[in-house]
Amino acid sequence: MTAVDEEYGTELEPVEVVDAELVDDEGAGLEGAAEAYDSATAAVLKALDRDAEEHLQRVRPRKTRTGYARDWELWVEFHVWLKEKTGTQLPLSAVTVGTFVGFVTWLDEVKEAAPNSIERRITGVTSEARRLGHAVPKAATEAARRALKPLKKDKERQARGRGKAAAIAPKDLHAMNTAARERAPQEGARRRRTYVVPELARLRDRALNTLKFAVAGRNEEMSVLDDPHIQLVDEGLKVHVPEVKDRPARDVPVTYGENADTCPVRCWQAWQTAKLAAGATPGGPAFLPVDQWGYLGSARLSPDGVGRAMARAAKYAGLTGRRITGHSGRRGLVTTGRKSGRRVEKLRKQGGWSANSPVFWEYVDEGEMFEDAATEGIGL
Repeated sequence: MTAVDEEYGTELEPVEVVDAELVDDEGAGLEGAAEAYDSATAAVLKALDRDAEEHLQRVRPRKTRTGYARDWELWVEFHVWLKEKTGTQLPLSAVTVGTFVGFVTWLDEVKEAAPNSIERRITGVTSEARRLGHAVPKAATEAARRALKPLKKDKERQARGRGKAAAIAPKDLHAMNTAARERAPQEGARRRRTYVVPELARLRDRALNTLKFAVAGRNEEMSVLDDPHIQLVDEGLKVHVPEVKDRPARDVPVTYGENADTCPVRCWQAWQTAKLAAGATPGGPAFLPVDQWGYLGSARLSPDGVGRAMARAAKYAGLTGRRITGHSGRRGLVTTGRKSGRRVEKLRKQGGWSANSPVFWEYVDEGEMFEDAATEGIGL
């Protein structure tokens, strides 16, 4: 990753899967139904199955495809390691109880992967194997997950992972939006002089992070926003969050904030004015890259760029000790909202969570932790 990419949110090719797809352990891919028919019918059904597999692969999100491809590369690497140990090259198609449990053990002991990463690798290898026409018995995936189960309870192994994103609050946004534009060179960095963040980049990040918090937006949702999706009304903004990854679109209200530095409405207006003055096409993407010299890009800011914008702002605001990522605003709206007495149903609709989302209710519990606390008012 270049310095420009890290600092200013230019486009990068995603390298990790974000939303791993569930794989049905009962099935073995789309093939297998044709053998009960005559040869002509079987040939047609087989061709349709193959076309369906190719279509499903094309419509699968790019990050998922990239992640699953990386999972399969690790499966290949595991077989190379296994050959060195046993002297025998096993076929990649042999997904058995023994090979899958061995793969889990190898990821844990040799790669020192976090349990959550191993769990996703199991899903990725299963999906890729079936896509390539290899049988994956249910017994193999069940055995792999049984082998993983005790690893997920080990605190040292859990610490290998990055952990959950920390929630942020309006005071954190204030620190991020008012941080000094001068950034000293980091230890080991190639840049040796203090860098001054371009005003256009500063305005972009202020608008992006405050609006992301206000609508509880996902990285992908903020990336696909266009100017027409954000309408200025008397009360503030009416934001249409488009459908992303089969999640329903939603229309959410964003009111004026109490402070100019964290008001999503005023921050959006300032960025919009500056963006158009810099040559952006009216009606185009809501958020665009800005390079280190302050020049505006033409392609929309990628989901990864959206997430890095918040993490970068938190870093330079000195908000250390917590893992602040692109997801922190989404979590923070719920926890802050509950502490301020906002209705659960309003918060749920704002962020587009399903009614039975365990993640949403976890955030609600976090926000209500000190409400009517067991130790409050008992004479301690």
